[in-house]
Amino acid sequence: MRAVIQRGKQASVTVNGEQTGFIKNGLVVLLGVTHDDTEEDAKYLADKIVHLRIFEDEEEKMNDSLKDVEGQLLSISQFTLYGETKKGRRPNFMKAAKPGPAKELYETFNTLVEEQGVPVEKGAFGEMMDVQLTNVGPVTLIVDSEDRHKKG
Repeated sequence: MRAVIQRGKQASVTVNGEQTGFIKNGLVVLLGVTHDDTEEDAKYLADKIVHLRIFEDEEEKMNDSLKDVEGQLLSISQFTLYGETKKGRRPNFMKAAKPGPAKELYETFNTLVEEQGVPVEKGAFGEMMDVQLTNVGPVTLIVDSEDRHKKG
């Protein structure tokens, strides 16, 4: 699983003209799932993202996590994170998981975050969404569950 996370002081997602999610302080997570991802990948990402120290403390150093600042998470499914652009001009999305398994792992990720005491707002899986964000910093990071297998 792959996530692009952005620290935001306000973010929302709208689907078909209706707002489905809104946060005031926290992280926007664009989440992609590939074919061989499992619940272990979802657990790794949920734990990593909830505890990643990317919020400023009282000394303006990035020492606080989403949990420390009592922030919220806006979760957006994003199959295009597994788009390949090496050949040609049209992205290839063959590495993205099929909708059924991808939706299941997306929901599992959201549940695991909520179980850690972080409120989760969501977009709508598989739908065209309008996402608005006021990115603070800006802070944008990529977290990949493949990293859990790497040393260093």
